[in-house]
Amino acid sequence: MGVPTNKRSSMTFFSDGRCHLSHRVRIVLAEKGVSVDIIDVDPEDKPAELADLNPYNSLPTLVDRDLVLFETKVMMEYLDERFPHPPLLPVYPVARAQSRQIMYRIERDWCPLVEKILSGGKDVAAARKELRDSLVGIAPMFTDLPYFFNEEFSLVDCCMAPLLWRLEQFEIALPKTKQAKPLLDYMDRLFAREAFQQSLTEFEREMRS
Repeated sequence: MGVPTNKRSSMTFFSDGRCHLSHRVRIVLAEKGVSVDIIDVDPEDKPAELADLNPYNSLPTLVDRDLVLFETKVMMEYLDERFPHPPLLPVYPVARAQSRQIMYRIERDWCPLVEKILSGGKDVAAARKELRDSLVGIAPMFTDLPYFFNEEFSLVDCCMAPLLWRLEQFEIALPKTKQAKPLLDYMDRLFAREAFQQSLTEFEREMRS
């Protein structure tokens, strides 16, 4: 899957079409309109060249000429700086720091719960409940702002959208309550974005079909 654009780039993105971490980078690529060769890789059958490029032989991996990146937040910020329009981080240092702090908390608080849910171990039910309750708990913050602590779509939303898109896969149902409605509306805004729709793999589309 490639993102069509007029912007020229010699990038290759090794992506796991099922993984939320790969998905967040694909959203950034689509938002930026970057011309990129996206290689959908089976994590159980990785191409030999990936190990040559990435010392961890991990997914996702972004290659831009001689530069190889293998950490998603580094990839996202690199793309935002390399292709500055539209900007996906705030201009002012305090706001940028706040966005980075939120992304850190997503990594620290929610991504481990996702891994527990996907692993199918004994803690799945508790992880589902904790993630659901945490999401419902932040719902009111979307009452006054259309995006996560921001008037504009940002890298934070690029991290959030793949998780929220996968709630059905995680067997998490958000309540249809007044408290949760701002979060449900936020999800609708995210999923309606053209770049988000472009970022979806066939597997991801089937998640909610």
